[in-house]
Amino acid sequence: MKFIVSSTYLLKQLQVLGGVINSSNTLPILDNFLFELNETELIISASDLETTMSSKLQVESDNNGSVAVPARLLLDTLKTFPEQPLTFVVEENNTIEISSNHGKYALAYADGAEFPKPVTLEDASATTLNGDILATAINKTIFAAGNDDLRPVMSGVFFQFSTEGLTFVATDAHKLVKYSRADVQASEVTEFIMPKKPLNLLKGILASSDDDVKIEYNDSNAKFTFENVELICRLIDGKYPNYEAVIPKENPNKLVINRNQFLNSVRRVSIFSNKTTHQIRLKIAGAELNISAEDIDYSNKAEERLTCDYQGDDMQIGFNSRFLTEMLNNLTSDDVQLEMSLPNRAGILTPVDGLDEGEHVTMLVMPVMLNS
Repeated sequence: MKFIVSSTYLLKQLQVLGGVINSSNTLPILDNFLFELNETELIISASDLETTMSSKLQVESDNNGSVAVPARLLLDTLKTFPEQPLTFVVEENNTIEISSNHGKYALAYADGAEFPKPVTLEDASATTLNGDILATAINKTIFAAGNDDLRPVMSGVFFQFSTEGLTFVATDAHKLVKYSRADVQASEVTEFIMPKKPLNLLKGILASSDDDVKIEYNDSNAKFTFENVELICRLIDGKYPNYEAVIPKENPNKLVINRNQFLNSVRRVSIFSNKTTHQIRLKIAGAELNISAEDIDYSNKAEERLTCDYQGDDMQIGFNSRFLTEMLNNLTSDDVQLEMSLPNRAGILTPVDGLDEGEHVTMLVMPVMLNS
């Protein structure tokens, strides 16, 4: 088995696939990339059993065969090469030899047949989606997903597809993000929970991509296919909480403010907040927003005044500054609107501008009790 491939082209594909490989695997074979050669087409795969990703490359060859090559060693070697053709030859003595312009390097390989086969999706439904839309949906929601192993359903992003539009939701019980598109529809109603790891991989590859992504899914797995990449992952099992029930419908108090100004203020003031609660206080009266924080243990305190557009009753409400900062950071609009009803009910943050037609973002942040 022998093939010739460009060093930078190969490295670029392997760096993406390397994201699948765990630092400590239960099966030693999973520390390898699987190379499957079919004449001029080389398919490289990486897996951690939950997620399997493969990429097709064009190479110079007329051979067939499959070998498993040590991932870390190969990546470290390729990073040091300038752009040049590399020749890979599988030798009889269980090594694969790489020849560059300057030298030869031999790596021990494992039998490709030992590598776990990806699952095949039976009775799968499918939806096609623009790559950029999918990347935006992941970007807008994934930061709000939880990390609690005891509540696995909240550690992923909830995909809800219907004939009216697509909705993506993530929550960790303190904050919630709902991103929906009315300009893209699925052929049937379906819902599933995607784990974070494959979503982070997809987000990286699809950013600013115009390729269409075909999403196939059944009860247990999902498969994403685009350009020369295929990703199959196991879905999170369980029922997603009824998120619509926690979004307050009646919010008479509405605050509109410049996002950057608000974000910078929250960042500055939060430096002076209590290090365990990260609590900041918003006091709104008329056209003035007063943001303050205090750490009584260290006698640190800060206060800032901003002008805003506010309609509603004078009120004081407390938030965890870290959640508020994350949300404001994740929006790209010039102005944002914060809707509130009572100091003990969730606040709803939405962008005022900068959205495409049919695009909606709703962010919900739970308040923290103020000790007056």
